[in-house]
Amino acid sequence: MGETSSKKMPKAQRREQLLDVAFTLVREEGTDALTLARLAERAGVSKPISYEHFETRSGLLMAMYERIDARQVTLLREALQKTKRKLEDVAKVMSAAYMSCYRTSGPEQHAITAALKGDERMEAFYQGVLDRYVAFYAETLEPFCELPKETLRQRCVGIIGAAEAISRDMLREAVSENVASATLASLIIAWLSARK
Repeated sequence: MGETSSKKMPKAQRREQLLDVAFTLVREEGTDALTLARLAERAGVSKPISYEHFETRSGLLMAMYERIDARQVTLLREALQKTKRKLEDVAKVMSAAYMSCYRTSGPEQHAITAALKGDERMEAFYQGVLDRYVAFYAETLEPFCELPKETLRQRCVGIIGAAEAISRDMLREAVSENVASATLASLIIAWLSARK
């Protein structure tokens, strides 16, 4: 057992340590290797501790995605606070923050996303995350367009789908982060500049 692992930690700190180990495990061995037993072994804790924190593998995957999601939303909100209130500037900041988060999270973010599509509970969780992103994007972009709310919402669904695809291209090094960000920004600008 590692020095940090063997010590008694406050529950919140232990959970964060387990999540750190889970991300390392996914990065090194992929999501198929991610089990609560394997997590406990790698973290140097007993199996009941990993089960106490996450209950199931699905619970662990959802907790991992929530951490990525919280980081992405925080980075985006911080960047938007420093942005001029023009569509072009907001689109560039949103796109850069999105790609930066994927770059720093690495390929494990897409692996975790794919693993979330394994059962009904995880599918419902993932759809809830996407719905929150759509609502956040629509709320952020609404002041910059004249589209009806439902049209804007649908375009935000498309923007997020495009962002996922573009970020995959970036992670496999088919395009640079700058190109990925600029491509997404141009899509946002074009779709929101249209009147219908």
